[in-house]
Amino acid sequence: MMKTHPQHTFHPQLAERIRKVPGKPAEDLTARDFDPLTEPYGPYEDWELAINEREVRGPKTPIPVRVYRPAEPASSPRPCLVWMHGGAWVGGDLDMPEAHETARGVAGRADAVVVSVDYRLCGAEVHFPAPHDDVVAAYRWVRDHVAELGIDPARIAVGGASAGGTLAAGAALRLRDEGETPWQALLIYPLVHAPLPEPSDELGAALAELPAPFALLTEHLDQVFGPYLGDVPIEAAPPYAFPGLAGDLSGFPPTYIDNDEFDHLRSSGELFTDQLRSAGVDVKQAISAGVLHGHLNLVGLDTAHATLDRMADRLRKR
Repeated sequence: MMKTHPQHTFHPQLAERIRKVPGKPAEDLTARDFDPLTEPYGPYEDWELAINEREVRGPKTPIPVRVYRPAEPASSPRPCLVWMHGGAWVGGDLDMPEAHETARGVAGRADAVVVSVDYRLCGAEVHFPAPHDDVVAAYRWVRDHVAELGIDPARIAVGGASAGGTLAAGAALRLRDEGETPWQALLIYPLVHAPLPEPSDELGAALAELPAPFALLTEHLDQVFGPYLGDVPIEAAPPYAFPGLAGDLSGFPPTYIDNDEFDHLRSSGELFTDQLRSAGVDVKQAISAGVLHGHLNLVGLDTAHATLDRMADRLRKR
């Protein structure tokens, strides 16, 4: 087992994989160098689900969504999670584990409907608010089709991981402002501040243990902030882009935040938890121990299953 600071120990299965990643600077690594880390840690879960591809009318172009529903008929309308994958706003799709396996796992565990959203990715011609607008449009499509989807209109949640958590939180803030507050928000290792808040001493100690390939440098964040914000400087980023910048978070939906132990972005999730609590919002926070940023992409890892269990527990509430 890879040992770190007495408070910090990598998950034993993950530690074995970390050793296989080349020990060269992050800027010299390619996606293939991380293949050892992302190979499945266990079997894919088997759920009896009906999965359908749909298109939602978007503000500019149609928005593909994938709807996951338990195959068994329901005796009453089901809860729903409108879910956004991560990918630094520039990557990711509905097939990545953080989208597909998360949607399958939550729908199966919670007897819920999950609508996974293929929002527009940022690049040379696409910037905020494009993905934000797509997420809001997808949420409203779900709200307007509850009967068709078999959804309880009082139990529609928004959620996302990493950059998808940013978008979910931004949508929740806008929907609150427009009188349509979601039932709850499930934010998994989100980034909701720009610039990134300074880490606590405890988080700093964890980050100091990260091997060089996993160190997140300021310039790496700048590389993703640029495509996301376009010509808008970070210091002028609007709250819908980074909800942690909002002056008033009162009335934000009840929120669950799940942070990764060895993750630079944990400083944002932890600060947002404090901000929500100070605003009188019902907020619960968990730390997924022993893992790096993005653990929902690690198929079969028990830590990922535990996060899916907690997400499902939230959706089963009435």
